[in-house]
Amino acid sequence: MADIRLTDGRLEVALTRREKIAGLLGNLRVPMAAIGHVAVVENAFDAVRGLRAPGLAIPGLTRVGTWRGRGRRTFVVARAGQPALVVDLAGQRYDRLVLSTTDAASLRDRLRAAVR
Repeated sequence: MADIRLTDGRLEVALTRREKIAGLLGNLRVPMAAIGHVAVVENAFDAVRGLRAPGLAIPGLTRVGTWRGRGRRTFVVARAGQPALVVDLAGQRYDRLVLSTTDAASLRDRLRAAVR
C-alpha cells in the first residue's frame, strides 16, 4: 500500500515497487497550494472513473495507474473495499488522486488543516 505523508508543505505519495511496476507510475509530490477539495470515500473503487491508460485493474481486488476521462487525469492506487483519500488538484499533471489507506479520515483532516 502506498505511503502517504504530509511534509514540508507537500503531499508525498511513495509507492511500493509492485505499485510502480503495475501502474507504470512513480512517486508523487504535490505542493499544498495545488490542493483543492479533499474527501474520503468508503470504497476506493467508487471514486475511480474513466479508462485505464496505463495501469493495472484486477476486478474485485485492485486498481493502480492512470485513469483518464473527459479531460481529466486521475492518479489511482485503490484496493477494493478499502476507504480512500480523494484529493482534487489544480495546475498539476494529475487532476485528482484516489489513494486507498486505512487512515483516510485522519489524513483528510490533517490535509485540510495543512491547506488552510
